[in-house]
Amino acid sequence: MLGLAAPSAALLRRIAKATAHGIGLACSLLAPHAARAADLPTDKAEALIHVYKGGGVEATGPALLVRKSLAGKVSLSGTYYVDMISNASIDVVTTASPFKEKRTALDVGLDYVVRDTTITLGRGNSREPDYTADSLSVDVAQEVFDNMTTVSLGYTRAWDRVGHALNGFFDQARHWRYRLGVTQVLTPHWVAGVQFEAVSDDGYLGSPYRVARVFGAAVPERNPRTRSSRAMTLNATGNLGAGSAVRAEYRYFWDTWQIRAHTFELGYARQFATHWTGEAFARLHTQSSALFYSDNASTETLYLSRNRQLASFNSPSLGTKVSYTMKQAVLGQDVKFNGALELKRFNFSNFTDIRTGQPYSHNAALLQLYVTASF
Repeated sequence: MLGLAAPSAALLRRIAKATAHGIGLACSLLAPHAARAADLPTDKAEALIHVYKGGGVEATGPALLVRKSLAGKVSLSGTYYVDMISNASIDVVTTASPFKEKRTALDVGLDYVVRDTTITLGRGNSREPDYTADSLSVDVAQEVFDNMTTVSLGYTRAWDRVGHALNGFFDQARHWRYRLGVTQVLTPHWVAGVQFEAVSDDGYLGSPYRVARVFGAAVPERNPRTRSSRAMTLNATGNLGAGSAVRAEYRYFWDTWQIRAHTFELGYARQFATHWTGEAFARLHTQSSALFYSDNASTETLYLSRNRQLASFNSPSLGTKVSYTMKQAVLGQDVKFNGALELKRFNFSNFTDIRTGQPYSHNAALLQLYVTASF
């Protein structure tokens, strides 16, 4: 899914992949930008634990990442992630019984540098009792114009096996993702970028557990078996001097299900002590509903869904990140301790809590704690 910011299993599947970048980005903003040749990612080991709670869903789990370069040309990485989910969301408590499940994911990657070009290959696999996801990806980043401009291309091929734990149902879904991006160094202190992503989905794109409503009666959810999505992101980051930096981002999403979404984000980072860096950020996401979405349909149509991720909603959030670096703490390694907390609010305009008859809304919180050792 291309970034619908609803509290869902899809969101939980991607929590680990979003954790290791935010604080590192904030810290990097505090150093001036300069032209340089393509470099391999830094060798490091990272251990993380996250806790997500909101809308009746709780997800906790650890993750481990190890990255090591070989001969100065190749960097290998591996990530192992465990997610333990307790689900009593509104979909579950109004149509079924709360449940618990465990998800494990393994991702491996290879980065190869040739002059000013970085080639990245990736392989991912995740497993749940009723859901299996596999992916292969390749990304190429080329630095041009005296290394002041970076052009990147990417492609991901993914395939899922979707099932029902109780009745033996299973189906498949396939995904194709294409990425194009340009990052430009504007001045020694300012960088801007634009990214475009296109996604094509084919197969079973719903949930075998979810139901829709027609005149108040429950009927099976029926989604189209194809979907094309697009997203455009504009961002800028700048060093303000005196150990402070700012970033801004805007993302526009649209698809063939007639969903339109806007995401705005602002962040401010500051080094407030010799080894301490902090960031505060605010985000607002707004989304329109899918063509075939209905809270309580007046007629049964070919496609029909009451999936709140496809409803109209807005989601404001506030967050903070803190990083403490211990220089050459262990055997010449730099050890960094990171913490991040994000508070979110989801306000649905056309999804009703059938227990109260009122539009549904809820709060959510995501806590991330991780330690990184670079060597």
